[in-house]
Amino acid sequence: MNLSARLSNAGRTRRLTARAFAYGIMLLVLPSCGIPPLRHPEPGPGLPTDFNGVASPDNSSQLGIEEFYNDRMLTALIEKALFDNRELKGLNEEVQIASNEVLARSGAYLPFISVAAGAGLNRPSRFTLDGAGLLVDPYLPGKFFPLPHGNYLGNFGLTWQLDIYRQLRNARDAAGQRYVSAAERRNYFVTQLVAEIAENFYRLMAQDKRLENLDQIIELQLRSLDIAKARKEAGRSTELAVKRFQAELLRNQSEKLIINQSIIEGENRINFLANRYPQRVERRSADFYDLTIHPLSVGVPSELLRNRPDIRQAERELVAAGLDVKVARVNFYPQLVISGGVGLQSFLINHLFEPQAVIGDIAGGLTGPFFNRRAIRAQYLTANARQLQSIYNYQRVILEAFTQVVNRLTMVQNYSNSLEIKKQQLKTLEAAVTFADDLFQYARIEYLDVLIAQRDLRDARTILIDTKTEQLSAIVNTYQALGGGVMAITTPADFQGQYPYAHTVRGGENFWTISLLYYRTGRYCKALWAANKEAVPAFDGLKVGDKIIIPRANQLDPSLFEEDPAPALAAPETVPVADPPKLPPPPPPAAGEPGPFGQEGTKDPALKTTSGTKPHLPSPTPKAGWSGE
Repeated sequence: MNLSARLSNAGRTRRLTARAFAYGIMLLVLPSCGIPPLRHPEPGPGLPTDFNGVASPDNSSQLGIEEFYNDRMLTALIEKALFDNRELKGLNEEVQIASNEVLARSGAYLPFISVAAGAGLNRPSRFTLDGAGLLVDPYLPGKFFPLPHGNYLGNFGLTWQLDIYRQLRNARDAAGQRYVSAAERRNYFVTQLVAEIAENFYRLMAQDKRLENLDQIIELQLRSLDIAKARKEAGRSTELAVKRFQAELLRNQSEKLIINQSIIEGENRINFLANRYPQRVERRSADFYDLTIHPLSVGVPSELLRNRPDIRQAERELVAAGLDVKVARVNFYPQLVISGGVGLQSFLINHLFEPQAVIGDIAGGLTGPFFNRRAIRAQYLTANARQLQSIYNYQRVILEAFTQVVNRLTMVQNYSNSLEIKKQQLKTLEAAVTFADDLFQYARIEYLDVLIAQRDLRDARTILIDTKTEQLSAIVNTYQALGGGVMAITTPADFQGQYPYAHTVRGGENFWTISLLYYRTGRYCKALWAANKEAVPAFDGLKVGDKIIIPRANQLDPSLFEEDPAPALAAPETVPVADPPKLPPPPPPAAGEPGPFGQEGTKDPALKTTSGTKPHLPSPTPKAGWSGE
């Protein structure tokens, strides 16, 4: 009878325990049923297949600075600026900061182990339960426990948040995307810096030609002034002609001073960009009218997505924003945290290392939001809003890039055509001035005809110089708009795909970014560190200038590979997650550059963009061997 009663009580206890556990799990999971739906973006326009009828198989953005400009004086200034420009160095530090953030995030999902040691004295009151319980020393019967008594401790502590929903790894991946975004922001500044130096350099050459033009006009006017004075002395003309020639001469001499000031300011702008104090900028301006830069090849619009650093930056920010939404969404689910410790503790130091002094504890807990989830809800909705911002910014940057290329291409064409016409006009006016001087010398025409002819020649030359300057600026800016002059994150120049390769660590690099560079994924970072552990004992111990070996991926320890991204375990499949944007898809990523849509199993975003119909451009297909996360 007693046995059956005990069994009945035990069964009832187990049922109550199971029921309480089930209710607890329901209470923890219940908040995840109230996740607000995501707002989806409006689709952008499809990317055209050409630049308003202009396209070519080649693309000038693939040309280097030296090959495109073909002017050693100019490229020397650009190289000086790329090495010493202070704003560029500040952007390099932004890349370093983003790299440090990747390093910090890369260990957040691993256990945190701490070490502690301590010693102290403790004296409880005799009139407390703790103090009264210590009156008799169990090790010395019949004697009081000594007060105060010691407390000696040494232990290892463990805290580990299990990343069952990939929240911490998604945060790490978002930091990795922002690292690449920071590098692309720097690269976009480089293209602007190169274009600004080249544009100011050509404007300096134009100012030199304007000075030369004024010197030639002044020489003509001095000769005409002498003729006017001679005619006045001979009684064949009046003082009026002399004064008009003198006034025109003074006007041009004054204009030279203004041009000299513009030259000083232009030189100092280049000096500032190159981080040097004011000095003369060396240049050759003699052949300015016939100066040509490398012919432009625009390629096709889809290449802008790969070549423009600002588009690549917006793309990375967009992917990072999508990962942020996933990170914020996990806050609605219960989190599993394991904590524990093991160590030694004793009130006498001579007993500290005895087996009886061992202490330890371990515990695991599920915690989740239940009441007052406004902060979590607001964080999730804010992440969704920022994702939409990133999508619309991506659409805007693509549209702006396409518009810039079209505008600058038409500028190049129109200014080039105008330049040829103005050269013909200039030849005619030069002949007219020669005839006018001869006729005025023989008193066949009035001084006003000479003045007008000389003024027309001066103005025509000035307009020709301005038109040539605008043509060169349009070519420079088209090169920049196509993505030319970029300093991209690429493998070293001597790396030709042969493994093993000895890599020299550069500024802002860590094992995650190096893995991304050579293997197109950051998930090999710990295996790569293990392969170089003798040279770099600590995972975060890389320094600029260190030499590490890059083996083939199949030669790395596969047990150290980080797992591929998987869906959140408790995430309902019916709730939309943060997918890539509904935009015209980019082309396949270049070597060393992971792309947001180059992953296996990723849905084609082009279908979403056009509600199931293909846009102007075909959707890219992943490259063979792509193993990105």
